[in-house]
Amino acid sequence: MDTGRGGDGGPPGDRPHRVVVLALDGLLPFELGIPQRIFGRAKDPERGPLYEVVTCSVRPPGPVLTDADFSILVENGPEALATADTVVVPASYELGPVFDEGVLTPELEAALALVRPGTRMVAICTGGYVLAAAGLLDGRPAATHWASADHFQRVFPAVDVDPEVLFIDDGDVLTSAGVAAGIDLCLHIVRRDHGSAVANDVARRTVVPPHRAGGQSQFIERPVPEPQLATTTAARAWALGRLHEPIQLRDMAEQEAMSVRTFTRRFREEVGLSPGQWLTQQRVEHARQLLESTDLSVDAIARAAGFGTATSLRQHLQTALGVPPTAYRRTFRAGNTG
Repeated sequence: MDTGRGGDGGPPGDRPHRVVVLALDGLLPFELGIPQRIFGRAKDPERGPLYEVVTCSVRPPGPVLTDADFSILVENGPEALATADTVVVPASYELGPVFDEGVLTPELEAALALVRPGTRMVAICTGGYVLAAAGLLDGRPAATHWASADHFQRVFPAVDVDPEVLFIDDGDVLTSAGVAAGIDLCLHIVRRDHGSAVANDVARRTVVPPHRAGGQSQFIERPVPEPQLATTTAARAWALGRLHEPIQLRDMAEQEAMSVRTFTRRFREEVGLSPGQWLTQQRVEHARQLLESTDLSVDAIARAAGFGTATSLRQHLQTALGVPPTAYRRTFRAGNTG
């Protein structure tokens, strides 16, 4: 769920926005590396860093256990949290009383007490347990790994847990589902702070899709097509080059020399959406990029994205993002200024 609140990524002065990642025992190395990879690759037009990423522990500098067969050496203690503009808490498999009882350990409570008021708080997967135990999610929506959602809700009944979405942006507190959904959330934050051009550049360098909406389902069955079967890749590429034109389902099916019925089935198997849903999603994404990066009128953007009229664009953007085009442009233009 994108709330439309954004543009708070610029810290005071000209220094890069400081992201402090809290490494807890039992952490997943993959998720620990996501903030460094995504935020660390975000650059301004002169290729200067937009973020500074620092990793810290709840203890003095030293080794932190992972869920793998190795530990990592963390060179910063909890005092780094006091310098953060954004705090990221990746998942851990050894949260102890945080997971079992919903209460912070004394050392974790002391560490989080160092975080300055107004700091943006971000959790990846079960890192959300830490934010919930600290009371930061009471009365708010939150995402977590689908396999933990029922337990999360039992331990923290005051939290509105959504077991299906990839991530939730609730302004100053953001949470994501498990593992790779953390990439989607961090890219969303870069997009929110600095616009789609910067986020797309990071995505290209990381070789991941530039955008998956937060409300997209965590677990859609997407079996890999058997090699001998035709796919719908060419049809998607054909459609992406013609978003401004009327596109019928039969037109897309013809690109793959399939019947409409066969094409629709294969498309859903590969993409997890119907062709119509996917096409609307791509048009919304194109409209977002134009709103962020051009001075075109809403009417012109509606035509360029294939919605035809400003009214249609407003309806689709409101449905997808919860905001009208003018509000979206105002928010993300502000974010582009850092």
